[in-house]
Amino acid sequence: VLTRIQREFGVPPGIVLGIWGLESHFGGFTGATPVFQALATLAWQPRRSAFFRGELYNALTMVSGGFIDAKTMTGSWAGAMGQPQFMPSSYLAHAVDFDHDGQRDIWRSTPDALASIANYLRDSGWTAGQTWGREVSATPEVRQRLKDIPLRTDGCSAKRMMTERRPLAEWAKRGVTLASGKALPSTDIPAGLVDMGDRLFLAYPNYDALLDYNCAHLYALSVALLGDRLR
Repeated sequence: VLTRIQREFGVPPGIVLGIWGLESHFGGFTGATPVFQALATLAWQPRRSAFFRGELYNALTMVSGGFIDAKTMTGSWAGAMGQPQFMPSSYLAHAVDFDHDGQRDIWRSTPDALASIANYLRDSGWTAGQTWGREVSATPEVRQRLKDIPLRTDGCSAKRMMTERRPLAEWAKRGVTLASGKALPSTDIPAGLVDMGDRLFLAYPNYDALLDYNCAHLYALSVALLGDRLR
């Protein structure tokens, strides 16, 4: 299944499994809260009422479209559903029927859930044949010199906490190395620096797709590193 998913969507198995693992413990727990109850409560609360009101209507669209019946729509306290923990808007935009049974079932069908994760990443700009990035190393002196590279001004909060992208060759010239201390690969792929304090990472464009799934570096890096281990 994972091989066919990679062939169709261009996302490697490790990345798909990384998200699946973090979101629902590899499908083991998808949440038991009734989605309409969760969304109606959050739509009433002032803090993000407009967003959750929209998701409530999207959930109604799912039921009226025959995708699933309301009684079996369960998820997290915030309305995230199924093995990929999709919000209703994400379900309508990205869920796929990969087992060809006529239903986009991200609750019970593992092929549908995994393919929907891959489709989400592809729709978010994941480029087949490229990786997410890599862990790197820099001496304190090099780190100090890297401070002249400005932070990004676009995207979600996590994207704005990483530097603007520079060609990998430029990072090498500035003294950045692989985590092992060896030289960076000789390529001009653009990369932004993600500084996690005790660890540094150069993130390629595909990394943005992981942040689109969940805008947090701890999440995206956990998926990426777990994906590397599962590769």
